[in-house]
Amino acid sequence: MALAVSAPGKVLLAGGYLVLDRNYTGLVFGLSARINVISRDIQASPGVHINEIIVRSPQFLKAEWRYGYHLADEDGGIKTIQLQGGASASAKGNPFVETTLNYALTYITRRAAYGTTQTLKPVTLTILADNDYYSSPSNNSNAAAGKGSGGSRFAAYSTTLEDAHKTGLGSSAALVTALTASLLSHYLDPSLFDLATDEGKRILHNLAQAAHCAAQGKVGSGFDVAAAVYGSSHYRRFSPSILSSLPEAGKPGFSAKLFSVVNGKDAESQWDTEVVKDAVSLPKGVAVRMCDVDCGSQTVGMVKQVLAWRAAQPKEAKELWDELQRRNEKLASVLKEGKTEEIRPVVHAIRELVRKMGTESGVPIEPDSQKELLDALEEGVEGVYGGVVPGAGGYDALALLVRDDEETTKRLEEFLSEWSKKKGGKVRLMEVSGEMEGARKENLLKYQGWI
Repeated sequence: MALAVSAPGKVLLAGGYLVLDRNYTGLVFGLSARINVISRDIQASPGVHINEIIVRSPQFLKAEWRYGYHLADEDGGIKTIQLQGGASASAKGNPFVETTLNYALTYITRRAAYGTTQTLKPVTLTILADNDYYSSPSNNSNAAAGKGSGGSRFAAYSTTLEDAHKTGLGSSAALVTALTASLLSHYLDPSLFDLATDEGKRILHNLAQAAHCAAQGKVGSGFDVAAAVYGSSHYRRFSPSILSSLPEAGKPGFSAKLFSVVNGKDAESQWDTEVVKDAVSLPKGVAVRMCDVDCGSQTVGMVKQVLAWRAAQPKEAKELWDELQRRNEKLASVLKEGKTEEIRPVVHAIRELVRKMGTESGVPIEPDSQKELLDALEEGVEGVYGGVVPGAGGYDALALLVRDDEETTKRLEEFLSEWSKKKGGKVRLMEVSGEMEGARKENLLKYQGWI
């Protein structure tokens, strides 16, 4: 048995920092760049019993992880243990993969009412990431032009996964979501889990949020996982208390508590996330495009500093955040109503307050170099309506609202090429664009040459 699922990356077009607080919301777009996971049963020889899950990411060097698994005592759920593999296996653990396996397999064994004598069949999970998750794969001498029909979508890199330059599209959330969806779809009967249904997406969202928070070591806002599950939406975060009582994977009572939290049926585990799909859309002929600036930011440190400023200056921070929320909502309505002529002034109004927040907190949310590039794109490229440094800001990829045609794309590529030469940096227009759909099943033929 083999099946494939994918989950999109994200861009938080409006609502950076605000989305951490349930009193505010974020305007999040799913992206056409996806993390894909293909699951395939491992066939053992007759009479041979294998208790192993293999996770491989063949685009990178030494990106294979082999896991054994067992049922922990005292209702601790499934606990995985990394095994040492061959030359292609990584000695370093991958916390996102390992945590997702612990959480998803624990949920699956309980949902399917596995007894102690039933075991999960061994499986290989192959992860393929679209090129835009990593900077400049086209410069790689190992670009996988010859790797079957999917070659151009999935470059082969001459680095390990740890050394790859990420572009900030939410790869960890998309990975956890796609891996969780793959495991649920592979092991559970469609009557118990169906990714195409609202109930299936609700289960996937809750389980992926729990696993992603545990892998990160903290409860984040969750907008990136919500985008990976549901695609583009108007997002209000869940209360952190929902996950606060979960024991660690393998600890006594983990299985029952996880099952209760994911199903969200009892009072203390009622999820209060708000994901409003129809509040977000793009005018006809307008696209979200991303520019890779290839230096990245340390988001965690930036978030801590902004929250410290907010705690120290609560009155000023509240006034600024309230006004920024109003301007963000204005952008959502301008896009939904197709008022393209109003995009630029609304985006300018948002950027003005974001820079003010950066100045007051001492965090480069829209650094001078990014401001200069955004202003130059607006003034110098016909068809650019406006752009922002999305999410937490810094030096990650820029998000642009542009006219959706080949001429605008060509002008953007030429402008960014000249800008890179002039400034000595490396800025490029990414293939990726905004997309409304979230996690979904895929046709296996897309991955020929890789599986």
